[in-house]
Amino acid sequence: MKQDFTYKSQDGHHIEISAYGVDHFGERPCLLYLHGFKGFKDWGFVPFAGEYFVKAGFSFIAFNFSHNGIGADPLAFTELEKFEKNTYLRELKETEELIHLCVHTDFFGMYLKHKLGLIGHSRGGGVALLSGNNSPDVSAVCTWASISTVERFTKQQRETWRKQGYWEVVNSRTKQVFRLGLDMLNEIERFGKSKLNILKAVQDLDRPLLMLHGQEDESVPFFEAEQLNIYADPARARLRLIPNAGHTFGAKHPFEASGKALDEVLDLSADFFRNHLIQ
Repeated sequence: MKQDFTYKSQDGHHIEISAYGVDHFGERPCLLYLHGFKGFKDWGFVPFAGEYFVKAGFSFIAFNFSHNGIGADPLAFTELEKFEKNTYLRELKETEELIHLCVHTDFFGMYLKHKLGLIGHSRGGGVALLSGNNSPDVSAVCTWASISTVERFTKQQRETWRKQGYWEVVNSRTKQVFRLGLDMLNEIERFGKSKLNILKAVQDLDRPLLMLHGQEDESVPFFEAEQLNIYADPARARLRLIPNAGHTFGAKHPFEASGKALDEVLDLSADFFRNHLIQ
């Protein structure tokens, strides 16, 4: 059973949440899903993944970061001014609030009696690694096509970004032009090697980690997964290459059907969380 909720963050912003398996929340381990850049909780494979994990014995919580650009229409980017003001630290703070919501409150009807795991896709993978390292309430982390660094722009690009006051990116699906504001650039330059250092977070992570990455990822090259793996503790971490798979493991939006790559990602993730969240 899926149920939608609205949570008001400590900063006063609305965060839309979809809880899968909410009728059993608290009685099963919980997975908290973090979407990536230009992603959202109802994109493509996310609802399918939610239903899959419920059948596999978990509760599954997906949410929209408050400034991801999605407004009243859950499938359309209509709040581009918020998108422009989004930052990594905002997403980290909101993730930590959602972790607290899952573990320490009865927001979803009852208190969680089992462990919590994080799943992060793309940029959400980086946020999951940073959050997982920061929070003792997270018992295991699984990344799907995760970034390895927030420093993704050349010096020349950053100079142009600062000069014009924004950086433009195109959504290839909707053809909309999104802007990234100076707050994002300021964070990257100030904290990229400290509190937003994903490789350092992986190095310090003392919990089980599974990294899944498509062999033909066109958005986040596989070498970023290899970088994460170099820094990860080999006793706790595992990297798995998904053959013939791109950034979304063959899935599109609107979602049509699962395929071999996505099935493998879901099966590997479920096995990983069974091993580390179920006592």
